[in-house]
Amino acid sequence: ISGDLRLRGQGDWSDDDGKNRGSMQLRGRLGATFAVNDRITIGARLATGDSDDPNSTDVQLSNWLDDLDVSLDMAYVQFNFDKLTLYGGKMPQPFVRTDLVWDGDVNPQGIGATYKAPLANGGTFRANALAFIVDEQAAGPDSTMLGGQVGYESPVNGNWKFDAYGAYYHYDLGSIAGADAGDFRSNLRNPDGTYLSDYRLANATLGVTYGGFGAQWPLRLVADYVHNLGARTDADTGYGADLILGKASTPGDWRFTYGYSMAQNDAVLAAFSHDNIGIGTNYRLHALHGDYERKP
Repeated sequence: ISGDLRLRGQGDWSDDDGKNRGSMQLRGRLGATFAVNDRITIGARLATGDSDDPNSTDVQLSNWLDDLDVSLDMAYVQFNFDKLTLYGGKMPQPFVRTDLVWDGDVNPQGIGATYKAPLANGGTFRANALAFIVDEQAAGPDSTMLGGQVGYESPVNGNWKFDAYGAYYHYDLGSIAGADAGDFRSNLRNPDGTYLSDYRLANATLGVTYGGFGAQWPLRLVADYVHNLGARTDADTGYGADLILGKASTPGDWRFTYGYSMAQNDAVLAAFSHDNIGIGTNYRLHALHGDYERKP
């Protein structure tokens, strides 16, 4: 059994075209996993947030003290083998990711797999795959995504370690019946309301970690690049970089992050990209984060 609660004060500053805003966000999550046997694990999690918004579990504190919505944001079966893990249901995200393409709160539905194999030099080869059911219709075409990712994680060499991943995500958006304004967001649309572009996303992620400041203060740089090969507009590219000092995995940890990112209108499918400030694409963003893991 696991759970967490986060309360965040947030300030958003824009140019003359947008309104500066101060707000408070609340997130609560309660999950559990159960090992049926050595091979099979089942898991589920309850989380706050709008059940129609898959990429945010945050709740805006407002609305005259209305009670908070809670929904089941994960329910899955996991099959564990020596080097291979299979998933089915509404599952944890299998891909190595940043918020540029996949918001951290997105838990896809369908079947997924992760394969990890140690290499002779001490590094690790990893491959991830997902068959994502986006919108299934009984009397019409479905919307699906097939995605794959391969990567390499190096062994520690002195104080240095790096990892590199390449991925391809192929969307077939035959149905938009289940989509709402929060799913389209800032992607370009045709006059009939359908998406202007197809989404065939080529994505590369590179990470470099330096451990010379001690175990408490790893320094990590993560760069991410995405290009939509199916775009019907020149607004088809996004990129970002995050510089992270520290960690937030054990009590007493501190972590500080600065990030810069840019995403053009149809660089990614905005329904599943980052939702920390309510902008899915068509932005240039500077972000500064501080995290502290409280001691019990």
